[in-house]
Amino acid sequence: MNYNDILSKKAQDIKPSGIRKFFDIAAGVPDIISLSVGEPDFKTPWAIRREAIRILEKGKTTYTGNSGLAPLRNAASEYFKRTIDTDYEPDTEVVVTVGGSEAIDIAIRALVNPGDEVIIPEPCFVSYSPIVELTGGIPRVAETRMKDSFKLNPDILKPLITPNTKALILNFPNNPTGAVMRRHELEAIAELLRGTDIIVISDEIYSELTYGVPHVSIAQLDGMRERTIVVNGFSKAFAMTGWRLGFVAAPEPIAEQILKIHQYAIMCSPTVSQYAAITALNDCIAEVREMAEEYDMRRRLVLKSLEEIGLDCFTPEGAFYVFPSIKQTGLTSQEFCTRLIKEKSVAVVPGDAFGECGEGYVRISYAYSIKHLTTAIKRIGEFLEEII
Repeated sequence: MNYNDILSKKAQDIKPSGIRKFFDIAAGVPDIISLSVGEPDFKTPWAIRREAIRILEKGKTTYTGNSGLAPLRNAASEYFKRTIDTDYEPDTEVVVTVGGSEAIDIAIRALVNPGDEVIIPEPCFVSYSPIVELTGGIPRVAETRMKDSFKLNPDILKPLITPNTKALILNFPNNPTGAVMRRHELEAIAELLRGTDIIVISDEIYSELTYGVPHVSIAQLDGMRERTIVVNGFSKAFAMTGWRLGFVAAPEPIAEQILKIHQYAIMCSPTVSQYAAITALNDCIAEVREMAEEYDMRRRLVLKSLEEIGLDCFTPEGAFYVFPSIKQTGLTSQEFCTRLIKEKSVAVVPGDAFGECGEGYVRISYAYSIKHLTTAIKRIGEFLEEII
């Protein structure tokens, strides 16, 4: 049997995740320090875990409605009102999903027809382009640059807009760069989109993790709510990666199609996680703030340490990543990361995993303990001394 003739050509053409590739390599290395995965090292706040235990003890383990528990959708609606000053009707405009990843997937599938173009600023999270390609859409890369603080601007965006442009994906705070776009910068993007039929998918999974600058959603700008799908979730800010829970908000006609795909693909999100998430949104914002303060301290430590070992690095203002340049080494991102694992037992992610314009950079997650971070950067410094 020739499986190459049987399997989907689109699936075969998609490259495996560059993040997971190095995570898997690192798993087989003794004494490895891995700074490669964007997963908080904090435990889920106790109030959330306690509520999950209570729900399990009460035996509430059946399906929920497709769109999620009504109290959770209400809490999500209140959360959007509180954080981005935008109203969403919980019964018709909010859908609870299996993580932010599912929300991104079904949002793209609800919009994109074969031949439609989707503009994706890079470097970016690894899933956007593959999902667009699976729908038959065409990713159009908007290359952001370190000299522009890795932000999207009209000069980059405008030439990419064509009559076939269906959507623009925004991910700010950004993975992998940590870039944050301010209100006036988003307003310049919004001005280009008003009067078109282009929809924005705004992935705001790191919205609670900004440092010294407020998070602004493009959905809260004049005339943008009607053309924006907002994706958020619990994995990053609430340290709930394994709970697999996210939520998406959109104008009712879009949310209706998103829900339809969710019904057939998933049925509903995990019931226990949904109950626990109500507690997260209503009662655990203080814990989120405490974790954000700890990330900020780590961020400043990592930036200072990278400067001391001679790596040029953009100052991130959000998420929990730094994206230093390794161009001075003369190695490609893949070469640098492969040798760093083999020679110093430290795992980071090559920048080209996040798009071709990420070449010459590496992503380092600081969602790890101070001990791991300081030891890892010391080893990176030793590596640099040996190769330069």
